[in-house]
Amino acid sequence: MRVRLLATAFLAGALALTGCTVPVVAPNTGDGAVAPSGQPAPAASGQAAWRPCPDVPGKLVGRGASGMTYDCATIKVPQDWSNAGNGETFDLALIRVRSSKQHDRIGSLLVNPGGPGASGVNLAVYLSFGAAFQGIPAEVTDRFDIVGFDPRGVDRSSPIECIPDEQLDESFGYVPDPVTQPQFDGLVNLNKSIGQECQAKYGDKLKLFSTVQTAKDMDAIRSAVGDQKMTYLGYSYGTLLGATYAQLFPQNVRALVLDGAVDPRQSFVAGSESQAKGFALAFDNFAKWCDPNPAQCPIAPDAKAAVNTAIDKAEVSPVTDAKGRKATAGWVFYAVISSLYTQSGWQALASAIKQLEAGKPAEVFQLADAYAERSPDGTYSNLFDANIAINCADQASVADVAQVRSYQGQWRSSIPLFGAPLAVGMLTCSVWPGGHDPYPTGPATGSPPILVVGTTGDPATPYAQAPALAKMLGVGRLLTWEGEGHTAYPQTACITDAVDSYILTQTVPPEGKRCPPQ
Repeated sequence: MRVRLLATAFLAGALALTGCTVPVVAPNTGDGAVAPSGQPAPAASGQAAWRPCPDVPGKLVGRGASGMTYDCATIKVPQDWSNAGNGETFDLALIRVRSSKQHDRIGSLLVNPGGPGASGVNLAVYLSFGAAFQGIPAEVTDRFDIVGFDPRGVDRSSPIECIPDEQLDESFGYVPDPVTQPQFDGLVNLNKSIGQECQAKYGDKLKLFSTVQTAKDMDAIRSAVGDQKMTYLGYSYGTLLGATYAQLFPQNVRALVLDGAVDPRQSFVAGSESQAKGFALAFDNFAKWCDPNPAQCPIAPDAKAAVNTAIDKAEVSPVTDAKGRKATAGWVFYAVISSLYTQSGWQALASAIKQLEAGKPAEVFQLADAYAERSPDGTYSNLFDANIAINCADQASVADVAQVRSYQGQWRSSIPLFGAPLAVGMLTCSVWPGGHDPYPTGPATGSPPILVVGTTGDPATPYAQAPALAKMLGVGRLLTWEGEGHTAYPQTACITDAVDSYILTQTVPPEGKRCPPQ
């Protein structure tokens, strides 16, 4: 779905657990905080009524992590925090993971994987496996519960569901760069149809899925799990959510880790262009690794040419699998995107392209379907229903159709392969019928220091956004990983030690601290 490419760490964890090599909280006795707007902070919605739910990790992974217990709860929050007295509510699904070795408990670590639209319940499960799946280290789980939540509209939390599977197939499979006017008009009409489907079902409520509303939900979660202060780990889009929370409730912050930073001050256009450049950089780095390593990269010595040729051929004559599914240019493009989220996905991309050359599209579909959250039976999760609703509700302004067409041509020339698709990705919000509820873009005055983590080779949230976010917050401290892929914690000992120390003791790393690739 071309709103903006997903900014999520969830993809890495999910694929690692399924065997694919692609990427990788006692009652509150304090006074209610007051948001900078002067509106009262969310009142406690009551204590979370936890119940054992070992079936959740069972369905996701096949089992729970050794020494961990899993409990779930549902709390209710106002659909519209500005009109909380009208009685209309959303259900929020929570999961709490607790170690049998926990001692001297500090509180809860609330986690969010990004997206927007990815499940925090799922992320908490994945993170509970510790070092086995690059999860939360025992040093942290020994002192904190891991609490995941599905944001409003996502997965188990009053999910927004309005895009038919057939339209999602058409969108993902559509030519990535619709050059001819009929092709472009077809994509405009497809996005209009998607917007009309969602407006017909949700009407004026579409804007209630905004990041601002979800940040207020987070404070209700903090109260419901019994924490006086918020400790939070947000990846990717989750950094935007955390930054919004810090601006609304700075006095309720204990420690926030914002990894894979999004710069809230970027316009939608600038953000899309930045992301296109980020994936182009990752693609360059993939090719630099691939070309001299034919044993691991069967499309060497010119990996870029092989990928571009595969997309071009798929537009004209797509390979069809035994079930009649066509590996169109769109599906090949999203296989490329999916594989660039981490360096470990590069070998999977090379193999998939080589297999496609041999008339076997299965690996391309595996990569693309993991990104799209498409099941083998052709059904989808609601990841992209939520992604579109949240992204479009968040925008203060969007490019119109004519402007998108202009950016498409400009970025095609300046950012090969990724520029044009990311430009036309803005069409979804250009024709979106829902209202807007933009997030704030100022300092988190009154908050303690906030740790912002950036990766120099990050494709989805390019590194420049990390220092920008830290500066905007005013209390941000930047930690840099000189590595590849999307998000950094807990990829290396250097990053892990710095983040763990901050979470446990609220001690920020030295100014300018940088961690080497390995």
